[in-house]
Amino acid sequence: MAEKTAHTESPPPNRPASSPRAARTAEPVSKPDSAVVRDALGVGVAVGLSGFAFGVTSAGSGLSLLQTCALSLLVFTGASQFALVGAIAAGGNPLTAAAGAFFLGVRNAFYGLRLSQLLALPRFVRPFAAHWVIDETAAVALAQPTRRAVRLGFTVTGATLYVLWNLTTFLGALGAEAIGDTGAWGLDAAGPAVFLALLAPMLRTATERAVAGLAVVLVLGLLPVLPAGVPVLVAALAAPAVLWLKGRGTGVGTAGAKRFGTTGEGSAPSAADRRDSAADDGEVTTDDADIAGDGGVKNRREKREKGENR
Repeated sequence: MAEKTAHTESPPPNRPASSPRAARTAEPVSKPDSAVVRDALGVGVAVGLSGFAFGVTSAGSGLSLLQTCALSLLVFTGASQFALVGAIAAGGNPLTAAAGAFFLGVRNAFYGLRLSQLLALPRFVRPFAAHWVIDETAAVALAQPTRRAVRLGFTVTGATLYVLWNLTTFLGALGAEAIGDTGAWGLDAAGPAVFLALLAPMLRTATERAVAGLAVVLVLGLLPVLPAGVPVLVAALAAPAVLWLKGRGTGVGTAGAKRFGTTGEGSAPSAADRRDSAADDGEVTTDDADIAGDGGVKNRREKREKGENR
């Protein structure tokens, strides 16, 4: 009786199953739609509720309910909105305040360059999707492994955040009008507090922290001498200043290495230099051994020839 054997698919000839080519062409691991929706809803709800703080801050800065709601509907980028109403509350020129908010929102354009490749949306949809390109939607979308998950995460995060942000903005503005002076309740600090809470987790490297620290120093130093809103624009110079100093330090280090060698004059050799030196010594020793071995063979041959002649 013939035995039944399980059919196993063998890999193609001359190509093992675990070949590097097969690993490179493997599809990314998919993520369940429910997990993507859960993550997107968590981000959208958590950040969307902070629209209440913006509504209170905006109404306390002197903007009407209609103006406050129009900002959230049309601008829809929290940091820029807080910067705008903060500058106006400090007595700044509206044009200067708008310029500061504009430059702060430029970062979303860089998000869009990357998301346009990942989302690959039809042309007629792109203008509407661009309105939802913000920090939170970009973070959720970029964390997904497949295009389907990217689109789902972007859409759910954007829709949830847009609806909640505008709803809580409306409620916050209404509440501010009902309670009167927001400064008496300390609610004027809600905007800066939310902004710092969003910014702090993004400062991961020493360069980013240096830029943020220098920007704070510039704002606090120039606040008494410049009109409201202008110190925020000047603080934007912190980024190129820190990058210039960092590049200058790297250039000096490279120039010193070229002038004094790989480790500099008078300094102890590095581990890499010691390994290279040891390798060179090993090559010389091997060559010497080969030369000595050739000489020994030659001497033995000469002695053997003399014995035969006798």
